[in-house]
Amino acid sequence: MRILTLCYEYPPVGGGGGRMAHNVAAALVRRGHEVRVQTAWMKGLPKNEVRDGVEIFRTFAFRRRADLCTVSEMAAYLATSFLPSLAHIRNWRPDIVHAHFAVPTGVLALACRLLTGKPYVLTAHLGDLPGGNPDQTGALFRILNPLIRPVWKNAAGISASSSFAAGLARAAYDVAPQIILNGIPMQGRAETARPPAHPLALAAIGRFNPQKNFPWMIRALAGCGFPWALTLIGDGAQRGEIESSLRAAGLGDRVRMLGWTSEDVMRDVLARTDILLMPSTSEGNPVAAIEALEHGVAILGSDIGGLSDLIEDGENGFAVPIATPAAFQEKLSLLASDPALLHRMKSRSLEIAKRFDLESLAEAFETLLRESSRRCRAGG
Repeated sequence: MRILTLCYEYPPVGGGGGRMAHNVAAALVRRGHEVRVQTAWMKGLPKNEVRDGVEIFRTFAFRRRADLCTVSEMAAYLATSFLPSLAHIRNWRPDIVHAHFAVPTGVLALACRLLTGKPYVLTAHLGDLPGGNPDQTGALFRILNPLIRPVWKNAAGISASSSFAAGLARAAYDVAPQIILNGIPMQGRAETARPPAHPLALAAIGRFNPQKNFPWMIRALAGCGFPWALTLIGDGAQRGEIESSLRAAGLGDRVRMLGWTSEDVMRDVLARTDILLMPSTSEGNPVAAIEALEHGVAILGSDIGGLSDLIEDGENGFAVPIATPAAFQEKLSLLASDPALLHRMKSRSLEIAKRFDLESLAEAFETLLRESSRRCRAGG
């Protein structure tokens, strides 16, 4: 097949959703398909390149930061990628369009469908679903939902990146997405889990925004009375608040802040990490956590639906309520005091990682894309 992938952010721009779009595109190329990507350009990136066999086309869209996309920048992506997307469809003639994110990318896919008849498959991530991140997008969805609903209703096929996201989509739009989990290549999967380090090696990865809850995490760590060291990867609007929390708690010498790093640096950190901390208020199926599983890292996260595909409570980590730091601190203290338990949990993470093998997940995407294209051709 020829597959046109639309995604408003694509590596090295954006977070886990964009990385997943690239992982899927590259895996489909390895399976013998041709894939083009239409995405947003940012300063320092080439307008066109081929990476892992995927042709990438970037169009100026006023994007200023890799870690943050404003509503106006999303709208700019729709405006400046509209004509290039039509040109891909009319000149390159893809069999199907694969749109990552209903908002904003799905709007572009729908417009192309209405003008050219080209069907699209929609892959939903948590951030573009009502209820996925209510603190940041709740008001926006209340306004835009009537305009977004046709994006879902006109899709030839729909997948969701987690069971939690699929449930939100069913509730909001009365659709039945196929659950295809986020995945990563497993060639680098560790064969055995490393014994726990001393001091305990902790890591936290993600955008510095309220959803990730990192300032709360810093305050909780300040109350832990055992030796630990934290590596913090990411950047964003809450950087100043996080740095202030570190200073107030006197933890600056125990925390390394690496900023927005390459994937290679992130993997190097995870290879030496014992526990990934995820005190998030909402999550979909975060790619960083899957990377942690691949490296045999236990996970201590919040008890939210978006982490249920990743944490087997009591087996490869713990899912705890974050109303107060007490449960978070209790489980960390338990793991710090029982290296044998922690090592067993790290080993279990390696086993769970097999569920997220990109090659098997790519087969599911291939089938969904092919059957959606065939069904639309048969329907005229």
